[in-house]
Amino acid sequence: MSSEKQHSKAEILAKTIPLFAAAGYSGVSMRQIAQTVGIKAASLYHHFPDKQGLYIEALSQAFSEHADLMRESFVLEAPAEQRLHHLINKLCLLAHEDETFLRLIQREILEGDKERLQLLADNVFGDFFRDLNDLCHSLSPQRDSHLMTVSILSLVLHHNQITPIRPFLPGFKTTHNDPQVLAEHISSLLKNGFS
Repeated sequence: MSSEKQHSKAEILAKTIPLFAAAGYSGVSMRQIAQTVGIKAASLYHHFPDKQGLYIEALSQAFSEHADLMRESFVLEAPAEQRLHHLINKLCLLAHEDETFLRLIQREILEGDKERLQLLADNVFGDFFRDLNDLCHSLSPQRDSHLMTVSILSLVLHHNQITPIRPFLPGFKTTHNDPQVLAEHISSLLKNGFS
């Protein structure tokens, strides 16, 4: 594939990610994507087999931009508890700084299309989830590592999902919006939960 086509594909993905984040898979047509990118709809099919293929690649692209930062946590020369804390810091920062990525995940979960969810689990999030699952197992082999993994992700994601309403809830402090403060809080909760 020529570098021009690769550049075009990268440009398509870069412009498609915010569309899917704003309207979800069902809310965006290939025609709208082509219009946003500034090409003909038929030209999209030179790069992607169909809308679902484009969508999976867009999510993969959005996640891969952060994957190396996440991977650092799993290969750190440090005890498992420190690796988890490092990962939670990275996840909190990611969720705080990349609203588009967070919105992509929220929309896909809300739409709940089983085929796309399976593709995402296999092609986008599978390795990351397995690595976190292994880390949880090493921290607490007597606990269900799948549930621990889901709980960690839920703590990070949910805190950020409810950001718009948190200032109106009793006890809110502006420091609660700081990803470092959130990471310390979640790590502290988990430290007690793993023991």
